[in-house]
Amino acid sequence: MRHPLDTLDWPIPTDRLLLRRAAPDDLDATWAYRRLPESHEWTMAATTTYAEHRERFLREERLADLLIVELDGRVIGDLTLQVQDAWAQEEVADQAKGVQGELGWTLDPGYGGKGYATEAVRALIDISFRSLGLRRLHADCFYDNEASWRLMERVGMRREQHAVKDSLHRTKGWLDGLSYALLAEEWPAPR
Repeated sequence: MRHPLDTLDWPIPTDRLLLRRAAPDDLDATWAYRRLPESHEWTMAATTTYAEHRERFLREERLADLLIVELDGRVIGDLTLQVQDAWAQEEVADQAKGVQGELGWTLDPGYGGKGYATEAVRALIDISFRSLGLRRLHADCFYDNEASWRLMERVGMRREQHAVKDSLHRTKGWLDGLSYALLAEEWPAPR
């Protein structure tokens, strides 16, 4: 089945960045920042060796959801968009197929604090709603990952859930988790 991101014309420029589909050739560039402890502190899978990163990065389903963020030709981060079906009753389930998405991001820590993640995530939200026609986006993070939930708030996402010790972190144990979301009719969010 064709991924919804395949239907768009890439690359897509923002004011300072370029978003494009990930390719196997991006393996080394993404490893450069994903191997850093401050990068993989909050990622779902902390690949600690190049071989682990290579195996995970080159999975077909991973590459399908992955976008690369470039600044002046240099890879500074990546974004994910997993298009999903909404929960629905059986009689209307066909109307709930591929209507929402889960967002994710990892930015090279050397480029933090300059608004690049905000710019890139805003662009992905815009692509998701305006170009792909999704109706809802959501993202989750650990409560302790303040940079991530602050980013969600900056781009206009609403906190929908604060769950107590529901999320298991690889080194910190059970932590609180946060869920944020945004509807198409709420976009564009005030800047």
